[in-house]
Amino acid sequence: MSTHFSGEGNIGSAPEYREFANGNDEPRRLLRLNVYFDNPVPKKDGTYEDRGGFWAPVELWHRDAERWQTLYQKGMRVLVEGRTVRDEWEDAEENERVTFKVEARRVGILPYRVEAVTLGAKPVTER
Repeated sequence: MSTHFSGEGNIGSAPEYREFANGNDEPRRLLRLNVYFDNPVPKKDGTYEDRGGFWAPVELWHRDAERWQTLYQKGMRVLVEGRTVRDEWEDAEENERVTFKVEARRVGILPYRVEAVTLGAKPVTER
């Protein structure tokens, strides 16, 4: 079971990069982010209270995932679009566990606290 997801949150830890063999093809690359999706609700005194925020693992499968692991950083504000997926697993004591993860189609960096942006050269495509 899965459903569309779009949420704004903060990356809570350094990104984790993994690579998986794919037969004779190029390996599959995964960038895993741990994101806190907050729900700030304004209070009468002008401050905000977080109500109903949650942590979720975000998986981004992309050929550029290895390069992106240094781009995404702990504390960075991101907009995640993708789908939520029910993830069933067993813990160390063999108890069945269920969590939800986000399989991201895109993870956009929001400009909060960003001090500079540098673009690289346009990639050359082979024909």
